[in-house]
Amino acid sequence: MIFDSPEIIALLLSAAGIAFTHTLMGPDHYLPFVAMAVERRWSWHRLLSITLLCGAAHLIGSVLLGALGIALQAEISGLVAIESVRGELAAWLLFSAGLLYLAWGLRQAGKQHVHRHSSAHPQWVIFIVFVLGPCEPLIPLLMYPAATASVAGVVAVTAVFGIVTVATMLMAVSLSYFSLKQVEFPNIQRYGHALSGATLSSCGAAMLFLGL
Repeated sequence: MIFDSPEIIALLLSAAGIAFTHTLMGPDHYLPFVAMAVERRWSWHRLLSITLLCGAAHLIGSVLLGALGIALQAEISGLVAIESVRGELAAWLLFSAGLLYLAWGLRQAGKQHVHRHSSAHPQWVIFIVFVLGPCEPLIPLLMYPAATASVAGVVAVTAVFGIVTVATMLMAVSLSYFSLKQVEFPNIQRYGHALSGATLSSCGAAMLFLGL
């Protein structure tokens, strides 16, 4: 059994710890959802649903790439390079889309009537970013080391990493959401789009220039 292996047990514990830390230290994992929820007045259940969907999309790309690399016995350096390119593309997309949404939001704020239901759909940008964005630690630190033990070990380690990552995202957005619900934002209707754009671009900038 995989749980009889000290190496797999160590990797499972590492997977949980790395997933929790990696998610909390990456503001792009939760701040964009909170900003959109506040600006668009999402319910908590809708916020959780969208976060869950994007979290799953975030994991699938790296899991498939890692599984393919293990099956083909590919060099880990090549997969890390691919993940790096994916991460940079996702960061630039988030940063650029955020700036455009910020500019559009400021323009809307200057108008006399602000339309709550606009034709802009930054939530789709967030989804695409999460599809492109890699889980950087998953392949080199967890999947490949687990592959030296067994296929079951890879599945278990990947599952723990994925569950903890998504659970941490849901926890972070929930805590932020209910905390912000206690605060009054008198100008959120007028400046909500701009604030969402600023949040998206800030998260993209943190990914690009701070490595978060």
